[in-house]
Amino acid sequence: MSPSIPHQGDNVEVMEMPFRAPVEQHPADHLTLEEFSELVRLVYHGSTESIPWQSLLQEIGRLLDANWVTLVLRRPATDRYGLVLVWKQGFPVRVATAYNQYAYAIDPFVNLPPDSVLSLDEVISDEALMAGEFYRQFLEPEDIGQMLGFDFHALAHAGSQAAMHGSGMVDCHFRVCRPGTTARFSGADRALLRILLPHLKLAVQLHSQGDVLESERELYAGTMDRMQVGMVILDESGKVLKVTAMAADILKENDGISIARGSVEANYREEDRDLQRLIVQALATATKWKPAVPEALSISRPSGRTKLGVFVRAIPLKAWSEGRHRPSVAVVIRDPERKSEASHEIMRNLFGFTPAEASLAIQLANGCTLEEASENLGIRKNTARAHLRSTFSKTGVTRQTMLVRLILSSISIG
Repeated sequence: MSPSIPHQGDNVEVMEMPFRAPVEQHPADHLTLEEFSELVRLVYHGSTESIPWQSLLQEIGRLLDANWVTLVLRRPATDRYGLVLVWKQGFPVRVATAYNQYAYAIDPFVNLPPDSVLSLDEVISDEALMAGEFYRQFLEPEDIGQMLGFDFHALAHAGSQAAMHGSGMVDCHFRVCRPGTTARFSGADRALLRILLPHLKLAVQLHSQGDVLESERELYAGTMDRMQVGMVILDESGKVLKVTAMAADILKENDGISIARGSVEANYREEDRDLQRLIVQALATATKWKPAVPEALSISRPSGRTKLGVFVRAIPLKAWSEGRHRPSVAVVIRDPERKSEASHEIMRNLFGFTPAEASLAIQLANGCTLEEASENLGIRKNTARAHLRSTFSKTGVTRQTMLVRLILSSISIG
């Protein structure tokens, strides 16, 4: 049965359709697969840039015809500034300083539901926005009338206790701004941000975890330096990847051991043969994904100074480790003539030592006998004995060797 068609003169109610202004087209409405692939690449490449994600912010600004694009990697707080990356049309990406705790406190477009793309007019009406202090101080001077964005949380360290208890989170915001006189954000604009959101969230999470790991690495390296122990990290081909500050100082002397042809070598042929054998063994062990036992040898020095102690240990690779230049072997170098850097202040704070007792304890930790320590400090031996007895009482140890071990173990705290 065919539908009936009204004829002229029939009493037919005609519904008047509301007028809709044509939607202005933007590049985001017709992204090619290659262009979208490049955009995703910029998301993950962003963490490696000198100013993180500067290329992404610039490209988003171009695609969405924006005059401002911001990425908040750390919210402002009463005790610290936030980390806010800003792209403004016609200017390079920079770290914003004007968006402080006050601005954040009066910003109506914050604390959005996580992982949801929203526009400013969905949160506050145009009338309420323009009547507010945030609009008059921050938006109107920069010709910002509309925003589109999202909030997300990224784990700072996926394996940390803080992350497992929910406190190791990074709160981030992403905002795209336009003048109020331009076209409203389209459905394609929103769809683009929805697709990019999980990628940016993962990229920031990986970046945050990398920062944590780098901080931990610097902490461990600093601890070893304070203990006067140097470390050289070799890759899977035996080439040098990283050198701690203490190891660099020892190697620079070229007194028994040095870096030659990109690897660690001993000055004397026989000792170098033994060192290379231990490195080769460690490299072989590193690929077996099991705990490694360190091997040690002493290295003679042409200067006639005390021999260096060298330990070689494999760094087991994970089963899914791929790529080149992976940490595979640690070469630890100990120069017995270098003095420990135990702090007088730390000795006093940890154990309640007097300045004189702290000075004596550090002398003993540096390998001096009680007689040598008293001579170095310019005090009588009986006075040194009295200081030693007092340190025993304050630390609870009963022998000089136990005191030295305690002092050396405390160095890493400093």
